[in-house]
Amino acid sequence: MFRRVGVLLAALLVFSPAVASASPVFPATIALPAGFQPEGIAIGPGPVAYLGSLADGSIYRADLATGRGKIISAGPGTPSVGMKTDHRRLYVAGGAAGNARVIDLRSGRVLASHQLATGASFVNDVVLTRDAAWFTDSVNPVLYRLSHGTVTTVPLTGELVYQTGFNVNGIAPTPDGRGLILVQSNTGKLFRSTFAGVTTEIALATPMVNGDGLLLDGRTLYVVQNRLNTVAVLKLDRGAGAATVTRTITDPRFDVPTTVGKFGHRLYLPNARFGTTPEPTTEYDVIGVSAR
Repeated sequence: MFRRVGVLLAALLVFSPAVASASPVFPATIALPAGFQPEGIAIGPGPVAYLGSLADGSIYRADLATGRGKIISAGPGTPSVGMKTDHRRLYVAGGAAGNARVIDLRSGRVLASHQLATGASFVNDVVLTRDAAWFTDSVNPVLYRLSHGTVTTVPLTGELVYQTGFNVNGIAPTPDGRGLILVQSNTGKLFRSTFAGVTTEIALATPMVNGDGLLLDGRTLYVVQNRLNTVAVLKLDRGAGAATVTRTITDPRFDVPTTVGKFGHRLYLPNARFGTTPEPTTEYDVIGVSAR
């Protein structure tokens, strides 16, 4: 009898739910093609990340579960910077080219290309709201609103004042969906903007120096501080009028991460390696870290 009980206990241990349902371990580092020069990242649908190249604007699709990937859209020879997906299309900011592209996720085909600015500009990042895609310009104090194929330039007014250097960079929606959150890289300030471009500074005791990509999750705002190799985790109040830094995330694998995406309980950040002279053989990767 005791022998039968022992065999039964052993079987229960082998087939216990904790063991049998163990989830697969996704790779924590995903290699990108040599010389790729990543900057923006967008995730979804599912465990799939899309990354853009500063070198030639190519779009790389990576499977977060396996780490494997491939180029799905050859670049136009100008940069791909910040990007977002609506799970059918990829919206891509074009940096110094002053443009934006809309790419089909399945085929990689460019569905539309829009010239947002002429002259000096740097179209840096994009966020999707219910009825529009909003692009930032780090050189000019404006936002670009793309809706149903029509581009509208929205001047930024109010408390945000552009200064020498890179200004507004990352962009995210407010928790209530009624406005936008902007980070000004050269001052480290955060601003809330109405859809009409009227800005007010978000009260914040700790400046977000080198603030780059933003990611909103509920009332938690992740701010990538690129050259500091840090992700600041902020808690916003209900109206996004004030924010408090609750903790920071660092990792020895960080090498100037720029933007951030989230899948499950993990954040994914491309290493832009701005301190390394880019060569065709330069290695680049995406780093996964716990969001908790």
